[in-house]
Amino acid sequence: MIAKPPKPELPAATRFRKAGTENAFVRLAACALGLLFGPSTLYGANTPNILLILGDDIGFSDLGCCGGEISSPNLDSLAANGILFNQFYNAARCCPTRASLLTGLYPHQAGIGHMMTDRGLPGYRSNLNRECMTMAEVLRAGGYRTYMCGKWHVTNRDGANDDNSDWPLQRGFEKFYGTIRGYGSFFDPSSLCRQNKFISSANDPEYKPKEFYYTDALSDNAVRFLQQHRQESPEKPFFMYLAYTAAHWPMQAPEKDIAKYRGKYDDGYGFVRQARVERLKKLGLIDAQWDCAPTAGSWNSVKQKAWEARCMEVYAAMIDNMDQGIGRILAELKNSGRLDNTVILYLSDNGGCAEEIGRTGQSKPPAVALQPMPADKLQDQTRLPMQTRDGRTVQSGQQVMPGPADSYISYGRNWANVSNTPFREYKHWVHEGGISTPLIVNWPAGIPAARRGKLEVQPGHIIDLMATCVALSGAAYPREWQGRQIKPMEGVSLLPALAGNPLQRAEPLFWEHESNRAAREGRWKLVAKADRPWELYDMEKDRTEMHDLAQQHPEEVKRLAAKWEAWAARANVLPLGHGYEKPPKT
Repeated sequence: MIAKPPKPELPAATRFRKAGTENAFVRLAACALGLLFGPSTLYGANTPNILLILGDDIGFSDLGCCGGEISSPNLDSLAANGILFNQFYNAARCCPTRASLLTGLYPHQAGIGHMMTDRGLPGYRSNLNRECMTMAEVLRAGGYRTYMCGKWHVTNRDGANDDNSDWPLQRGFEKFYGTIRGYGSFFDPSSLCRQNKFISSANDPEYKPKEFYYTDALSDNAVRFLQQHRQESPEKPFFMYLAYTAAHWPMQAPEKDIAKYRGKYDDGYGFVRQARVERLKKLGLIDAQWDCAPTAGSWNSVKQKAWEARCMEVYAAMIDNMDQGIGRILAELKNSGRLDNTVILYLSDNGGCAEEIGRTGQSKPPAVALQPMPADKLQDQTRLPMQTRDGRTVQSGQQVMPGPADSYISYGRNWANVSNTPFREYKHWVHEGGISTPLIVNWPAGIPAARRGKLEVQPGHIIDLMATCVALSGAAYPREWQGRQIKPMEGVSLLPALAGNPLQRAEPLFWEHESNRAAREGRWKLVAKADRPWELYDMEKDRTEMHDLAQQHPEEVKRLAAKWEAWAARANVLPLGHGYEKPPKT
């Protein structure tokens, strides 16, 4: 039996007073919320629900509302009836973004500056530390029910017998269905859990679809949690974190979804990319005067065109399937009468992925004949060699068409360049292609009618989501928790922007990943690849980063570089370079 969250001992206004000066920001944000949207949205019966949806490896222009040709009618509708932040930023890679999203800190401050290898330094321990609180911990203490479906990927202790103290249930969530690890088969995922128990796709007593597909499973279990919430605690607000693995490699999807895109990419990279550029301009998401980053790869030189086009067909199908699931979740919210007062936020963890997993070579056949896996046997592989549950070898290489359970292939650098249109670079890097994600915010009861369907051009960052949810909920962000000092939030609430007002950001935004580094302040962005000199760009005239102004404005380079160094010193970023694996070449 799942314990219900503790009731707050004090009403919100009293808790704010008791919390002390460290919560001055929260008090101001709550007051601003009341002024903007009326007292009904403050802590009480009409406190909004919060649904936070995270896509995986989805580029800036993939969704229909962002210029893409991929069918995403549900997300498009949320954007059309909400607000689309077109200068919102993630942390360039899956683990750092998740750590930052959950805690409101820069990823290094939460202990996850890189991936899931402990590098022995405070910023790179690869587990959420105890100097941070998760959004679920904060909101649960404020009276919310808390649910998670999807990819956790913020601990290196991900085995069945490992210490689970940093798993979702131990970090504030009451109910969890998903994977502890970051990737794997969509038809038989590794580290699949319900609550704290590992299960297989075949032996879950609570979810028995005709055909298991992980994206569908996440959507269906999210609906199930919402239905349970309606039955168990209809008087309480909920916080749900829905972290899809679509469209991370391997490119796998149900054939019915792939069929919708057959032939759509036969004309190649440049054709698709140019069509996106035109739509981006028409939508106002990019300035017509910007020089777009060049197309990567030549379609004419591709030998296996049918195979290459199929990679993108499957990628599109994965996003399409995710959007269908979001539609089912929205239907449940509407049926329960909760849709109007649910704040829905959607974004991606990084830009399109240039990793060339499974695209070259050929898988070796197994040494012995494979047998079907018993229902109770857990899938323990995330990469090749592996087998399907019914006993087939999972293969890679261009002799294998991507899509089914026995394929393991990424869509590659050239299609990632299409996903990131019109920007440079990819996941791993902190140029715009790696860190730019549209943020969709939808809240019928809270966003003024005159603001719906608008673009918000103020820069935002993944660190801002904690501050935003704290302000929405009326929960108190603590200075101490269970006897430990807690780092203060780094971000600012996005709520003023919902009403068309300026954000109160005092500091630049900062990044570091694999020694790639950046700072953004106002119109200026300072950025560099590992072991390369700083570049400087005017984001108002050249957000595509095609014209480096470092030589023309050395004073700005020096000023922003000094701020980056000061941030890196205080945020557990330094020293740079800890034997990272090398990112893919660009």
